[in-house]
Amino acid sequence: MVALLPLIYLVLVGTKETGASDHDLPFMEYLDSNHLVCLKWGFNDVEGTIKFRLVVNTTGWVGFGLSPNGGMAGSDIIIGGLGPGGSYFSDRYATGNSMPVVDTQQNYTLLSLNETEGQTAMTFSRTIQSCDDQDFHITAQPIKLIYAYGTTDEIGYHQTRRGTKEVNLLNYMPRTTSPDSKYLSASVEKVAIPTFHTYYHCKVMKFPTLNDKRHIYKVEPEIENLDLVHHMLIYSCPSFVTSPYEKPCFMGDLGEYCLGVVAAWGVGGGVYELPENAGIPIGGEESERFYKLEIHYDNPTNQSGRTDSSGLRLYYTDQLRQFDVGILSTGVLPFGNSNYDIPPRASSFLTYGMCNTSLFSQEIRSVPDLQVFAVLLHTHLAGRKIRVGHFRDGTQIDFLGWDENYNFELQQTFSLGNIKTIKPGDEILVECTYNTANRTRFTKMGAATNDEMCLAFLFYYPAIKISSCFSEPDPTNLSKTSIYLEPEGTKIPSQEEIVEYESLLKNLPQMQHIFGDGHG
Repeated sequence: MVALLPLIYLVLVGTKETGASDHDLPFMEYLDSNHLVCLKWGFNDVEGTIKFRLVVNTTGWVGFGLSPNGGMAGSDIIIGGLGPGGSYFSDRYATGNSMPVVDTQQNYTLLSLNETEGQTAMTFSRTIQSCDDQDFHITAQPIKLIYAYGTTDEIGYHQTRRGTKEVNLLNYMPRTTSPDSKYLSASVEKVAIPTFHTYYHCKVMKFPTLNDKRHIYKVEPEIENLDLVHHMLIYSCPSFVTSPYEKPCFMGDLGEYCLGVVAAWGVGGGVYELPENAGIPIGGEESERFYKLEIHYDNPTNQSGRTDSSGLRLYYTDQLRQFDVGILSTGVLPFGNSNYDIPPRASSFLTYGMCNTSLFSQEIRSVPDLQVFAVLLHTHLAGRKIRVGHFRDGTQIDFLGWDENYNFELQQTFSLGNIKTIKPGDEILVECTYNTANRTRFTKMGAATNDEMCLAFLFYYPAIKISSCFSEPDPTNLSKTSIYLEPEGTKIPSQEEIVEYESLLKNLPQMQHIFGDGHG
């Protein structure tokens, strides 16, 4: 359905912290895939003190930080350990990829530090709200946590003993472990990767029959080549898709009608577990349904002779949960012939995608309140910021998600922690900010890595039969700006033309596109 709407404004031994119960440290995340670095934390209120306990499989120095983008520059870092002369601990900040500088104000407090059975455990705290410009401001949005450690107490280069993970410290949703280990696998085998930058591979398949309904509670990536796999999606297909196939995507096949997102993973992401009261439905009446696995491969150096066998595992349980989960794709229409491009030499260019939920009632009979609990944000290389505004009666009431320091190499689903309620008639506005200052040609809205997207995948319950809600600006009046008339690559627009073009796009009516969830 399309509608026209106005736009509104070491030795691999895991740490032993798993399962430990601390009343004042209720939250826990492993920061690495080998379970060598464990972080626990807790707080009483968002204006009080936050307490951390870092446990690392080493008897050398350990470091932990809060980063604006997953790198060292601008990070708020602490380094500590237990050496021959006793414990050492300091609050630092990083100006680049070099030794962090000791902060003039030591705002972190060391509470305890000990070594046991080859592990270093460091407990420390700081106020959540800080007035120190050299401290990272902790807010109720996801933060890139970084870590590093050494094998001795001589603080130096960490080599490969470092990493990053995005975690929402103040709005964290505790996860539970299901006793079930049954899973469905959607994967490819030895796909030949072409020698060009961007390649999308699609596999339409049918899962083993599950006669009774089940709930997917965890999505786990299986990545053979981290340097090639950019993102993966599993879609449900409409009833008229009845045959399996495997080939390049976007070739005009029936699989292009598979639009209902069931699972998603982006580069830098890890395992995602759903809240204990909700699961993604599969099987039962849907047991004969086909699904599509879509993998985006990124091969910027055009390597030849590469193959890949990657995919996603969908862990499921027969212990049904209270709610069926749906995933609503929102933002700028990501396919078809886009009506506009992003100009070059723009240090900050905004695009908008809108979803007016009042149109849902034209597709389905009853529209309940939608309870949003997680979000996955997505742009490509030029993306710098993403905000998902929530409007009611023309007034913004909240954000459904935001990332002010978007990192193309770190895309993962994060839990909001507190439930956001979308009522029928509410509007969702996805705003993306791009930086094309180093580009000399227009950037298309499209699927290639050097193209751009502006998407937000909203995880919610109860599930409804709407899969996607996109928009694009009405192209009728685009010809009124000179920038639109220039053939691509023939002229670099002036800053005044860029501002004029951005303003026009912002004020044009939006063409709304609503898609069902693949039920035909």
